[in-house]
Amino acid sequence: MDLNLKNKRALVTGSSAGLGAATVKLLAAEGAAVVIHGRDADRVRGVVDGIHAAGGAATAALGDLATDEGAAEVARAAQADGPVDILVNNAGFYRNLSWADASPGEWNDTYNINVVSGVRMIQHLVPAMRERGWGRVVTIGGGLGLQPLPAHPQYNATLAARHNLAVSLARDLKGTGVTSNVVSPGAILVEATQQFVTEMGPARGWGETWEEIHENAVEAMIPNDQNRFGTPDEIAAAVAYLCGDVAQYVSGATLRVDGGLIRSAF
Repeated sequence: MDLNLKNKRALVTGSSAGLGAATVKLLAAEGAAVVIHGRDADRVRGVVDGIHAAGGAATAALGDLATDEGAAEVARAAQADGPVDILVNNAGFYRNLSWADASPGEWNDTYNINVVSGVRMIQHLVPAMRERGWGRVVTIGGGLGLQPLPAHPQYNATLAARHNLAVSLARDLKGTGVTSNVVSPGAILVEATQQFVTEMGPARGWGETWEEIHENAVEAMIPNDQNRFGTPDEIAAAVAYLCGDVAQYVSGATLRVDGGLIRSAF
């Protein structure tokens, strides 16, 4: 399927590794000119170079989205070679804290990085999309925003906020040709996830090798219909779909890519 992304420019925040890196690689393969964002210049350059080597078009935008100044610099760099047509708000972080350990300061920091950073980029880039009559905003959310765990409550709450703001934005963009939607991943097997699960596996009796640990970890932590973790490429494919012309009629939607982890018909 041709998503008609040629001559489109896409900024994916937090795209120097993990889900973001998989997303920019797929968007570039579909013909979009992509902007790689991160705070580590070497990691960003590695993704840019990889896309160039594959014949794609990519530039870098370095900066910290947690500050107004940093977000403004990223927006300037992203638009240096042309307007941004697609914004994927992927950047975020979490710390695995209990309710007792998640201080008010931790809540503030997590909300600023996971929610307000995306708002900053929306306010920098979406007005021009509205003027041109075409654009895509895709927010990376997560099932914990709908079915939170007792752990890391500050992170769960920011995911709920990301879902909510994306739908509010869709209503605000009514009739403009710009859409706002959410891709909601389940547990995705990036390097940090595999390391975390592998380290806890033996103590929980899940086995010693990754092959042994994987099946038991899925059953204990993320029971889903596919009996496995997801992959970054599966999230990237969902994002790419929402960025294409074929998704023009999709507005304010949540596309869950979680193997059926979230047990809901809606």
